[in-house]
Amino acid sequence: MSEQQYAPGTHPDLKPPIGQSGILFWLKKNLFSSPFNVLLTLVTLYVLWIIIPPTLNWAFFDAVFYADSRADCRELGGGACWAFIDKRIGQFTYGFYPVEERWRVILCFVLFLVAMLPILWDKTPARRKMLWFSLAFPVIGYWLLVGGFGLEPVETTKFGGFMLTLVIGVTGIACSMPIGIALALGRQSDMPIIRWLSTCFIEFIRGVPLITLLFVASTMLNYFLPPGTTFDLILRVLIMVTLFSSAYIAEVVRGGLQAIPKGQGEAADALGLNYGKSMRFIILPQALKISIPGIVNTFIGLFKDTTLVVIIGLLDPLGIGRASLSDIKWAGLAAEVYIFVALFFFICCFSMSRYSIYLENKLHTGHKR
Repeated sequence: MSEQQYAPGTHPDLKPPIGQSGILFWLKKNLFSSPFNVLLTLVTLYVLWIIIPPTLNWAFFDAVFYADSRADCRELGGGACWAFIDKRIGQFTYGFYPVEERWRVILCFVLFLVAMLPILWDKTPARRKMLWFSLAFPVIGYWLLVGGFGLEPVETTKFGGFMLTLVIGVTGIACSMPIGIALALGRQSDMPIIRWLSTCFIEFIRGVPLITLLFVASTMLNYFLPPGTTFDLILRVLIMVTLFSSAYIAEVVRGGLQAIPKGQGEAADALGLNYGKSMRFIILPQALKISIPGIVNTFIGLFKDTTLVVIIGLLDPLGIGRASLSDIKWAGLAAEVYIFVALFFFICCFSMSRYSIYLENKLHTGHKR
């Protein structure tokens, strides 16, 4: 067997030649590889030089973090007036929830993180036992936020800010997933009535804007209920948001189901599995794994769409911000408000996106391209 020959300087055990590695080589290869790339690099650096220093000065170096009014901010510095956020952080976080009862919101949020831990991370200690707590958390969270049974009752009209966004977003995400899976299976069912009902529901919801459904929830839903019936507005919004998201989840899951080879179902039949077991143990795990990017994309869209509730009078962070700007002491600080709210949504949505990537890599079994 002849020994493999290498050209001088190309042996894999040798260090790369001088000038063929390191940061200078990377800069030359990626930024200055041709006259056109040199021109693009210089123009980009010039644009960044124009944008970044003034932005940093406005946001940090010349910003005012503590003041009592916008006039005070102007006297203390020429940058952003973050003192407005500092003064209103309570409303941005809790809405109009009673100050003396805000510990319940904090406790609910901490318990929510504990409940999500065994669902999102399979190496959680005592995971099986903690999953029971995850199942019980919706009841515990409702009791903490709304009150009763020993706690001071708090009307849901006092919900607002980030708390309201999380309540609507998390409830919509958690409830729409099982409904969406059921609709996807129903649309592929061999029973005509179930298939027809699932298809009609999905097509109707997908054909109507979410804002229209929210208006229906806020104004028209009571017309279809018995006289004298009162239906909490946030509960109506939760129902509409869940139904809206479940229709889109159903189509994403249906796409995953159609990507599964027919032989998988035939193999389940050969093993003697009934429909429920074949779906639970063979078909759905593969279909959901394929559908992860689409599912998370739908969840992110739903989370951002929660801002539409401001149109029907609920004060999410945007609504709180707009209402706070009507205070003459802080008028004209729209940029600070919208940047602050955008940062909150970016952190939440980016976290969901990164977890999606983590899940895809963890479940990667060779099908990823």
